[in-house]
Formats: sequence, structure tokens, C-alpha cells
Amino acid sequence: MYPKEIVLPMKNELTERGFKDIDSPENVENNIKDYKTSLFVINSVCGCSASSARPGVVLSLQNEVIPKNLATVFAGFDIESTKKLREFLVPFPPSSPAIALFKDGELVHMLERHHIEGHTAEAIAENLKQAYNEYCVE
Repeated sequence: MYPKEIVLPMKNELTERGFKDIDSPENVENNIKDYKTSLFVINSVCGCSASSARPGVVLSLQNEVIPKNLATVFAGFDIESTKKLREFLVPFPPSSPAIALFKDGELVHMLERHHIEGHTAEAIAENLKQAYNEYCVE
């Protein structure tokens, strides 16, 4: 498990922008099922999370349509929450970072590490905006 002093600044990059820090398996389930649309970020200490995933997710929110709910868990720190979220991501293998969009409790869009690593924040944002425009319109 990563030390809190290393993880907190990385968590804050998302929580300061409106993401809920999900701290229990029950809250994972509630944040998927209780909202029409939910975006979950599996945050990570890796370089691609810092250079592409977190900045890309933040940029993606500059869109006319965004998910109703924004949530995050941190791999290697929020152990039980991350484990629970990964149950909802089947058939995708565990990946961190990862970004998942849910609609009506169902996974509708997924970015795994290999979709993030080596891609710019702008490319990640555009990918997510397209998904929002498709799945988050009421």
C-alpha cells in the first residue's frame, strides 16, 4: 500500500475538481447504481496517470455534456474500493490507471492503461467527450 503522503496530492488533483473520493465498497456500488451516469477514475502513482489520465479527465469536463456523478478510487491505496469497482469492469482485466463510464449502472465506455499510456491528455479528453456526447445526453 502506498503511503498517504504520496497519494493525497494525486487524489487532490481530482477531488478538488469535483470527484468524490470513494472510500468503501458500498460507496462504489452506490455511486454506480444511484446515478444516471457516473465516471470512475482508477487513479494511480504511475507517470501516465500524472501526464495523461488525470489531466485528460479534467480537460474532458470542459464539455457541454458531462456525467452526473464523478468518482475516483486509488489503486494500491483504496484496496477494497478498487477491488469492488473492478468487479463492475468485467470483462476488462485490472488496469491502473483506468477510466470507466457507467450509464444506468452498466459499463458503457472504458479506457484501460494501454489506451492512456503514450497518449496526450488532449487525446484522452477528446475520447471521453465523445463518450459523454453519446451516453450522457438525457
